[in-house]
Amino acid sequence: RDNSDSDRDSRRRHKRRRDNSDSDRDSRRRHKRRRDNSDSDSDRESRRRHKRRRRGSSDSNSDRESRRRRRRDERATDEPSGGAAAAEPVKKLDDAEKAKLLTSRTGGAYIPPAKLKLLQEQINDKSSEAYQRLTWEALKKSLNGLINKVNVANISFIVREVFRENLVRGRGLFARSLMKAQSSSPSFTHVYAALVSIINSKMPQVGEFILRRLILQFRRSYRRNDKTLCATSARFIGHLVNQTVVHEIVALQMLTLLLEHPTDDSLEIAVAFMKECGAKLTEVCPRGVIGLFDRLRDILHQAQVEKRVQYMIEVMFAIRKDKFKEHPAVIEDLDLVEEEDQVTHMMDLEDTFDPESIIDVFKFDPKYTENEESYKAIREEIIGGSSSEEDESGEDESDDDDDDENPQSEKVDIHDMTDTNMVAFRRVVYLTIMSSLSFEECAHKFMKMDIKPGFEKGLCDMVLECCSVERSYLKFYGQLVERLCQLNKVYQEGYVEIFREQYDTIHRLETNKLRNVAKIFSWLLYKDAIPWTVLQSIRLSEDDTTSSSRIFVKVLFQELSEYMGLPKFNARLKDPFLSPYFEGIMPRDNPRDTRFAINFFTMIGLGGLTDDLREHLKNAPRQIMSRNI
Repeated sequence: RDNSDSDRDSRRRHKRRRDNSDSDRDSRRRHKRRRDNSDSDSDRESRRRHKRRRRGSSDSNSDRESRRRRRRDERATDEPSGGAAAAEPVKKLDDAEKAKLLTSRTGGAYIPPAKLKLLQEQINDKSSEAYQRLTWEALKKSLNGLINKVNVANISFIVREVFRENLVRGRGLFARSLMKAQSSSPSFTHVYAALVSIINSKMPQVGEFILRRLILQFRRSYRRNDKTLCATSARFIGHLVNQTVVHEIVALQMLTLLLEHPTDDSLEIAVAFMKECGAKLTEVCPRGVIGLFDRLRDILHQAQVEKRVQYMIEVMFAIRKDKFKEHPAVIEDLDLVEEEDQVTHMMDLEDTFDPESIIDVFKFDPKYTENEESYKAIREEIIGGSSSEEDESGEDESDDDDDDENPQSEKVDIHDMTDTNMVAFRRVVYLTIMSSLSFEECAHKFMKMDIKPGFEKGLCDMVLECCSVERSYLKFYGQLVERLCQLNKVYQEGYVEIFREQYDTIHRLETNKLRNVAKIFSWLLYKDAIPWTVLQSIRLSEDDTTSSSRIFVKVLFQELSEYMGLPKFNARLKDPFLSPYFEGIMPRDNPRDTRFAINFFTMIGLGGLTDDLREHLKNAPRQIMSRNI
């Protein structure tokens, strides 16, 4: 019985295993059926795709045909000229494919060299739109490739190759490729700035165009809080300041903007910017750098920024203490432009600029041939017509030989009749005055400026105009003009002429401007910076004066009396050498004018100057009677 029970249990276990195996077998069968169904669906879909591909549209057939022709043309170009394949005529591209390659927005896809050569050979008209588009694409590829290859070692070679391209036509492409490469590789910014400096020395309009776009990019990224783009733009501008492509005023304005409302990001950008151009700013504008570091010290003391930014500011002070030893303005290998050849652009950070985005894309030029010939002449003037090997071996020697052979080369003087240069010069003078902390610094900057002959009068006018627009008179302007007159007689003669012009047109000035002008001239007379003979332009009479001129004379004489004291002032007016020049101020030819002058000086509190006039007026009847007798 026990054995029968165990057998029964074993049969039950066996039955359970068999049932489980049957269920597993059923599940495997179901899984296989599903897999077969999915395979059949995929096979069905693949058959459908194959059928569609076999039936293909006419466009796909034309694409296949164009690929076949392309391979055929490439084989024909690669084979030697004596082969059988070379003897077969090359098939020309149809009009549809040529239009697709030449008129698409981006210039089309990649064009193989063989097809590009074939296209150029088929175009007979060099001034046509198709040919211009091909040269535009070639110019874009060439400039982009040259900019990506430039480094410290090969910059002298790359700059010659850049000048061989038409930079006048492709200045938009050049600026865009340069800014894109700099933003992608900020560590090469000093190399790109050196490249711009060399090009700017030969073609200043290209350098100014790049600078305008950089300032616009900096302002746009600052408004949008784009920290990365703002930092790269500031870094590029800082290296251009080091290369003297842009005036240091732009750098000071940027730092002032970044430190006006300090944040963690703006302080980080300001510190990075100061590292790049701090050495140059310390050299050319030390007082401005002192003010900026005082502002950084105040921010550091307020402790309202992150610890990380505070540490960056402390590191900046340490760098300044070491005199920017680890951050030189320009390394020796990139100091490639002579000081006399450098062209510095003066711009304001808040000026309105036109980015000229239209020149970044292709545009048909009806005068393409003439423009290419004109740039060819410019290129020969810059780098000469020699080959690249000759340029590498001795470009400097060839230039010297050309100069020796043609010592009497014709020079064309271009005269600007629109006063554009004068307007730019007046702007530089204004910004120099506003950025100076003392009159000695301002006069020193004026003496270092390369002022062209004839622009001295413009400087004198601008200083006087800056003084007149102030709310109250500042001694800074009087001392500045005094120093200029002492340093150069040209400025003294300029202010003598300006005194006459101002007195003749004094009725055009407002009362506040009139007072400031009178006070600055009274200071110049007191310091003998201008001769007292200028007072001969003034004639005190009821007919020859206006309310404005009387206010001018009143302020002028009251200030002189205050500076010199009434006795010394009276003695100066009675000087026998100068008395002929004061006949208009102290008239004696007409009793009516004499009485007017006495009343005028008495009303302004300077009656002590009229003792001689009163005596003359008292004796005038006797003198008249004696003459009649």
